[in-house]
Amino acid sequence: GGGNDEREQTLNQLLVEMDGFEANAGVIIVAATNRPDILDPALKRPGRFDRQIIVPLPDVRGREKILKVHAAKVQLEGDVDMSIIAKGTPGFSGAELANMVNEAALMAARFEVGKISMVLMEKAKDKVMMGAERTSMILSDKDKRLTAYHEAGHALVARLLPGTDPVHKVTIIPRGRALGLTMQLPTDEKHSQSRSWLMNNLCILLGGRVAEEIVFGDVTTGAGNDIERASNIARKMVCEWGMSQEIGLLNVAGPDEMGRSRQPYSGETAVRIDQAVTGLVNEARDTATRLLNENRAILEAMAKDLLEKETIGSEDIERLMAAG
Repeated sequence: GGGNDEREQTLNQLLVEMDGFEANAGVIIVAATNRPDILDPALKRPGRFDRQIIVPLPDVRGREKILKVHAAKVQLEGDVDMSIIAKGTPGFSGAELANMVNEAALMAARFEVGKISMVLMEKAKDKVMMGAERTSMILSDKDKRLTAYHEAGHALVARLLPGTDPVHKVTIIPRGRALGLTMQLPTDEKHSQSRSWLMNNLCILLGGRVAEEIVFGDVTTGAGNDIERASNIARKMVCEWGMSQEIGLLNVAGPDEMGRSRQPYSGETAVRIDQAVTGLVNEARDTATRLLNENRAILEAMAKDLLEKETIGSEDIERLMAAG
């Protein structure tokens, strides 16, 4: 098609321009992309872009160094510990870390305090991770109660399942497009995920919806994003990561050379894929239902705590678990 012709023309023109340099001209051409997998092989031949440098997201040591660079431009209280903040920001890019320090500086100016404290850094981290608090949005008592049980469902399932990331904070204060949020923070850097870890995450994602069903006997649209994320994880488990009995060790979801999705399998296989995905989601839902029914008293206590405080931390959750 026309789009492909334009792509070829652009590629050919770039190659012509690059071939115009003399070997000893002392010119180095640098380019960046976040999709190296769809680059034309002609671009990566010797003499062209023949050296690839992978720039991953910074690890905990990298994040600490980046934070210190940006913190040098602002005034900090003595209680600010960049190593703690670095541990609590897994997956953050350098730009997000810079934005976090900038947000903390803006908060310090807004509150008319001379220096940035650890409390302000935590607030800035929450804003970058979860979005700004929508203080102007007034929830009805019914919506607040529903959100409290929904988030308590996520948090309780996360706390009960082994090997999951610890729950850092649960809030029913609207942030971004969400009415409430449950935030987990990993204790270490993860470079791959096991099947059991992914299944546990499916259970956590569905915990909010299951809590609504158990407590109210009805469901709302509030779990829409949870269901979408759970569906995506389950489909990748089946189609890309070979984690289902029905499909086995086959990759049936690879994109073509242009990055477009394709379906290189029969209609019968498509049905088996859908059945496998549905099976994983239903298994996770059953596990979440069992856990919340067995720990209904803690679910009630956690929702009550959320309604009173609006935000609870890991210490509150441990206290509720101990009270049982």
